Amino acid sequence: MSDVDISGNLRKVFRGGVDHCVDLAEKYGGAVRLTSLFADAIYLSDPLAFYHVLVKEQHSFEEPDVFIMSNKAMFGEGLISTIGEKHHGEQHRKQRKLLNPVFSTSNMRELLPTLQSIAHKLTSVLVAKLPDDGSYKEIDVLPWLSRSALDGVCQAILGYPSNSLEAAENDEYTEALRMMGPLISRTMYFRPYVPMVVRNLSPYWSRKFVDFITAPWMPTETMREVREMRRIIEIMDSGSKKAFAEKKADLETTALSSADAEPEVGDLKPSRRKDMMDIMLRANSASSSSERLADAELLGQMNVMVFAGLDTTTSALSRCVYLLAKNPHAQARLRSEIRDAVGSASVAKDDSLISEHENLLLSLSYDTLMNLPFLDGVVRETLRLYPSLPLMSRRATKATTLPLQFPVRSSSGAEVSAIPIPEKSFVIISILAANRNRTIWGDDANEWKPERWLSSPAGPGAEVLFDGAEVLPSKSSAPVLGVKDGIRYPGVYSNMMTFQAGSRSCIGFKFAEMEMKEIIATLMLRLHFALPTDADSNGHIKEIEWRLRGFHIPVVKPPAGDGITPRVPLNVRLVQEDDFIW
Repeated sequence: MSDVDISGNLRKVFRGGVDHCVDLAEKYGGAVRLTSLFADAIYLSDPLAFYHVLVKEQHSFEEPDVFIMSNKAMFGEGLISTIGEKHHGEQHRKQRKLLNPVFSTSNMRELLPTLQSIAHKLTSVLVAKLPDDGSYKEIDVLPWLSRSALDGVCQAILGYPSNSLEAAENDEYTEALRMMGPLISRTMYFRPYVPMVVRNLSPYWSRKFVDFITAPWMPTETMREVREMRRIIEIMDSGSKKAFAEKKADLETTALSSADAEPEVGDLKPSRRKDMMDIMLRANSASSSSERLADAELLGQMNVMVFAGLDTTTSALSRCVYLLAKNPHAQARLRSEIRDAVGSASVAKDDSLISEHENLLLSLSYDTLMNLPFLDGVVRETLRLYPSLPLMSRRATKATTLPLQFPVRSSSGAEVSAIPIPEKSFVIISILAANRNRTIWGDDANEWKPERWLSSPAGPGAEVLFDGAEVLPSKSSAPVLGVKDGIRYPGVYSNMMTFQAGSRSCIGFKFAEMEMKEIIATLMLRLHFALPTDADSNGHIKEIEWRLRGFHIPVVKPPAGDGITPRVPLNVRLVQEDDFIW
């Protein structure tokens, strides 16, 4: 269970790439001790250990202070800022109780038309860039998928008319949202100092300290990036407060109008809700006074939902389109399923017919979209292999012993089924390694195979009950994907850990899944994607590589690219008849 070298190897987990993260678990097992100059950590991928850390003993394994305090500084009193703080368990429970119904299936149905409109705008923008003769054109799809994700969070979550896909430039607020993720990655090394400042300085002196280190005359690149981060946070805070105030005023005006108006006979339905802020504010106003959240907490949820739904969705969408470009047969199979779903066997005879059928996708119901088998398999398989948040960390609040589902060998060579966890020590939860565990997922666990989901009851619409570390009997006689000999991971989504587990799991995974499916379905019906094939002036062909820097970052490998700038250049053309399976 040990992987030690003299210089320490903890940092390599976050910089060594997907293969390194997976190889560690395959070589040493589900619990590996890693070292650094400052602290050791246990690298976990064992299913029973996950259950204890994330579910059964979650209060003994909290997010590190740097995570909580940095999030509070950036986003305010949202879920990810209250999870691990002492005395705030009740605050987190109240927030979670309010937000859970916000992401209900009925609310997702109401939000789908907003996402459909965005998906069609994205497709139309890309179609307009292509030659009419059906030939390929190379397009970097990353910024366009990012803009669609930005419009998704702004319009579906905030009700903010961002229109990033149509605008030549983003406005100040949406540009700040777009820049937040990359800046967090670049200033990651500064975050450990946040708890030190918060604990040792009053709010007044904390502001003075930040003023000092972000002063224009501070010359280092580090300080320039921290200064830029502060500017982005201030823009985000100002824009969010403005949008929140407008939403709250609209809700109060609507309530007064409803109280004065004479109800029509038989009119029992509430007014249509178009974004999550409306849904959340209505739910909060209908709650009892003891369960109601303060404005600061509501504002915090708003900031968290926007940030959580932007870069993660962009990453997942980019990877999905890239994998389909890399696997043309899967792309054709998916496109054909979508064609059949819109009720026409004659789509793709020519582009004019495609345009006629474009609006049919707008009427594709939520239930139909979410239960297209191969689309479901494509999305689940992409999220399994490439979770947007590959690694998480936890700090033990007390000394404990962690049981393991699969024994590992200690540094002395003895086989052990439990490991001691000292107080204040760190554990790294490897979602990557868990989702690729060959014992659970099979020998082909590292391969992208959407079809693996087609025969499993863990596919569309299926639920597997979980009680403790055991799987309860399923109604289906078919093998359950992600379950082996009654053993599974405690994740909330299809037995995988992509959206985590327990009360700290990702609350918005239904929205993320719906957004991915809608955008992929809309793109596939009109566009065909392929990997770059044209050589540059030096004879080099662009090769896309996904680097792990805390998150998955796509770059073009040298010498055709710089290996640094995020890009996903793909050959794109209009769909042709041969792009379907007939």
